Amino acid sequence: MINNRVGVGNGENMLCVPVRDLVVYPNMVVHFDVGRSASVKAVKDAMRNGELVFLVAQKDSSVEEPELRDVFRVGTLASVKQIIKTPGGVYRCLVEGKQKARLTALKKSSGVYLADIKALPNYSRERLDDREADAAVRELKNVFTGYSQLVPRMPKELYNEILGADTPVKIFEAAAFNLMLSFSDKQQLLEIPTAGEKVVYLITALTREVEVMSLEQQIHEQVHKNLDRGQREYYIREQIRVLQKELGESDGFGGDDLTTLEDKIDALSGTGAEEAKEKLTAELNRLKQLPAGSQEGAVIRTYIDTVLSLPWNERTEDNTDIALAAKMLDEDHYGMKRVKDRIVENLSVLKLTGGTKGQIICLYGPPGVGKTSVGKSIARALGRKYVRVSLGGIHDESDIRGHRKTYVGAMPGRIINALIKAGTVNPVMLLDEIDKMGNSFHGDPASAMLEVLDSEQNVAFRDHYIELPTDLSQVMFITTANSLDTIAPPLLDRMEVIELSSYTREEKFEIAKRHLIPKQLKENGLKASQLRIADDAVYALIDSYTREAGVRKLERSIASLCRKAARKLTEGTAKRVTVKGSNITEFLGHKKYLDDDVSKKDEVGLVNGLAWTSVGGVIMPLEVLVLDGKGKIELTGSLGDVMKESARIAVSLARKLSDKYGISPDFYEKKDLHIHAPEGAVPKDGPSAGVTMTTALISALSGIPVRGDVAMTGEITLRGKVLPIGGLREKTMAAYKAGMKTVIVPKDNQGDLDEIDDTVKLGLEFVFAETIEDVLETALAQAPKKPRADIPYELVKKPVRRAKKASV
Repeated sequence: MINNRVGVGNGENMLCVPVRDLVVYPNMVVHFDVGRSASVKAVKDAMRNGELVFLVAQKDSSVEEPELRDVFRVGTLASVKQIIKTPGGVYRCLVEGKQKARLTALKKSSGVYLADIKALPNYSRERLDDREADAAVRELKNVFTGYSQLVPRMPKELYNEILGADTPVKIFEAAAFNLMLSFSDKQQLLEIPTAGEKVVYLITALTREVEVMSLEQQIHEQVHKNLDRGQREYYIREQIRVLQKELGESDGFGGDDLTTLEDKIDALSGTGAEEAKEKLTAELNRLKQLPAGSQEGAVIRTYIDTVLSLPWNERTEDNTDIALAAKMLDEDHYGMKRVKDRIVENLSVLKLTGGTKGQIICLYGPPGVGKTSVGKSIARALGRKYVRVSLGGIHDESDIRGHRKTYVGAMPGRIINALIKAGTVNPVMLLDEIDKMGNSFHGDPASAMLEVLDSEQNVAFRDHYIELPTDLSQVMFITTANSLDTIAPPLLDRMEVIELSSYTREEKFEIAKRHLIPKQLKENGLKASQLRIADDAVYALIDSYTREAGVRKLERSIASLCRKAARKLTEGTAKRVTVKGSNITEFLGHKKYLDDDVSKKDEVGLVNGLAWTSVGGVIMPLEVLVLDGKGKIELTGSLGDVMKESARIAVSLARKLSDKYGISPDFYEKKDLHIHAPEGAVPKDGPSAGVTMTTALISALSGIPVRGDVAMTGEITLRGKVLPIGGLREKTMAAYKAGMKTVIVPKDNQGDLDEIDDTVKLGLEFVFAETIEDVLETALAQAPKKPRADIPYELVKKPVRRAKKASV
């Protein structure tokens, strides 16, 4: 047993620190980090008591609680010079090696490792004679010289120290203490007994290191020869390639992968497949000649995979059961008769001919009427795959035609990508928001769409990336648009436009009952027995809480009712919730939209006109007031230029008809006319208010009241002819909703009655007017009376008995 103070010899229960990836030699000063509590306690005790600590390396640095089998048998006794605590809680120790020793036992006691050791001489008696020792020293210096040439930034002091050493001990300590050697070599050097043998082993280790470093330098130089400025990012891949070459492994594309590609190319069939085979075979042969990590090889491989993923001959069988297809369309959407008829017609032709060219249909209408969703329904009815392409905001031609594959990151256009996603040559492809494409200096995508949507040209559509003709003639294209004004005329000419007008009140009611309410009940986890929305509540939602062309806001309102009902049910305040028109304000608050201000009384100078808006038809009352003046015409109510022109035509017609309706022929000189359309903040324009203005003027000037249960619409000419108008379906629904009994419409609109709901046709009397006299005959509450010549104009509008009294 030895004294545990500073000294050397054999000892028991010596403080021990198992170190990781570190070998300490006698006479070596080194610092290292200590983190384990047992090691921290050992170095602190050694520092405090001036004791030596035995440092022995672990065989596996990942072992947290090493035992005797986990450490090497030879270590070094060292004195602790300094301990510094770092911010991370780790202690940094500075130690000096004193004596080499052999470990005989290792245990852990009182939170520290204790070791039994046997002292060993730092350097045993030399086994080499003087000449062998000198030779070993000289050889080590020669090897070190070559080593120093491969190591960048070799310290000059170290270089001079090693080359200036003249004994095996000096040159070993200078080299082993400072050179970067592997952990196993350092432990082996510690265990070798004599200085001469240590030098010999060091020569072997340095020689091996020099060879590895020389090979690395050769690889590095060879890689750089194969690189140019555009390939710097592939530096690591080139290093791997050279290493594979040194190991005798393959460094190019090949093997089973290319064989699989060849089989896929040979299996191609369908329209344009032969040209594709030639192109892909040539690209595959180029790929075989390229190294695995080359940029061009990656581009070619991606190109081949993309072309092979196209559905060259994959197709789905169309559903030719017309009755079943019509049933599916009716299940998914209410109304949309023109769209459904068009699809059923297409199926009928398909059944007779066995095949048709791809169809191009444009669904045009306001937002929320189901243009996008009907595309999926059409695909389901036809039994085809469905794929959607969003065109809104596209301003680059490459989005349609793709990028040429010479560009970095090139890819096919959206049409080809959609075809790959569908996986068949005859899908239903929905081109959404085609009216919202833009253009820029990158090109005009609308021009690129001309080839896509031309059934005579798209049989050989060429994408810039694919560079092969792709058959799009079997694709059924369905485009959607909110406005036709922004679509280029040549593009619009290639499409069959089907207009989807705004939903009427009755259609919204049916859609809510059949689709929206069941959908929201399911999404909110409710059953029909838990929440009941009465019919009058649905009408209240349509009339008082939404004002839209489609049904999106209506669906959100129904969802709000479902959420509020779910809360009542989960809180236990109700077992069943019923929403009626009388209590709907308890759920959704006050009404957001009020009914149209319609007068049901027969009044002078007040006529119920009909107007079309993007959210449906409305009643537009028109008022005329006659005042003393000098023939000035005042127009208010945010009227547009066309309505102002209609007002001037109405004044001219009133002058023409003045004699028939008892109007003073010089009224335009002695009277001011004020024409007003209520809700002045709402802009109004269009020619269809012509008959309304004329009727209001005749009534105001003649004193004859207008029937309060009559609404009218129509454009007027200077000759009094009534011209046809648009939006009759929506306008008549507004009249029906407002409680009108008679609607006056242009005679030329008689054919549009087919589009009007049966409910509206049964509830209204339609008068078809050809001239303004037809309108006035129906609208005026009484027949005109021609005034006597001796009665002043001011008395014409008064009752006859008062006129007689005034004349007495």
